[in-house]
Amino acid sequence: MFGRLREEIDIIFDRDPAARTTWEVVTCYPGFHAMLFHRVASALWHRGLRWLARWLSSISRLLTGIEIHPGATIGRRFFIDHGMGVVIGETSIIGDDCTLYHGVTLGGTSWNKGKRHPTLGDGVVIGAGAKVLGPISVGANAKVGSNAVVVKDVPTEATVVGIPARIVEDGQSDNQNDDTKQGFAAYATSTDANDPIVKALSAVLERADNVDARLDYIVSALKKLGVNAPDQVDKEQ
Repeated sequence: MFGRLREEIDIIFDRDPAARTTWEVVTCYPGFHAMLFHRVASALWHRGLRWLARWLSSISRLLTGIEIHPGATIGRRFFIDHGMGVVIGETSIIGDDCTLYHGVTLGGTSWNKGKRHPTLGDGVVIGAGAKVLGPISVGANAKVGSNAVVVKDVPTEATVVGIPARIVEDGQSDNQNDDTKQGFAAYATSTDANDPIVKALSAVLERADNVDARLDYIVSALKKLGVNAPDQVDKEQ
């Protein structure tokens, strides 16, 4: 147990440059406090003491501003930065070394029993205000940008942004920044992320330039053959 506590304290130093001392982390970090409450509440939940577990998680929400259902499964070295407004649903599964920022929701989209919340692979980073909804999977080391709304599976090591979320990096690029290469990106952002809409528009413009160049070449060749090729043509003609 003490080894797990040591891990969770150390990971805060790794991911938050504002952390200065162990005493500060233990006494001032709501994410750390929420995880302490959750470990106890989860143990009670799996021992059949469901009401007591829910009551303890409600106390945790009141004190930390973070709501974690005691039925949620959370791996090791989990870090919640700032924390206020984080909601983690009952059937959520979170792997090791994941990071959530404030305002994140791991929510359900169904009133039916069973798996209805997301599954996060190891090393996932979810930016502030993002909503990951439904029984979907977010692949290992994937990143969800701030305020994104994710309703479909996210591939391993991909970066998604927007509403609804779309892939802007597939994780295969060699020009990722240093934080990304280390497996962590603050607020799940990347300075060199490529928006797919911008890429599509660039491809269309490049194609249009190529078509214009070919037409100019054809008109020039026709004029050399003595064919009159006017610069403008009436639509009715």
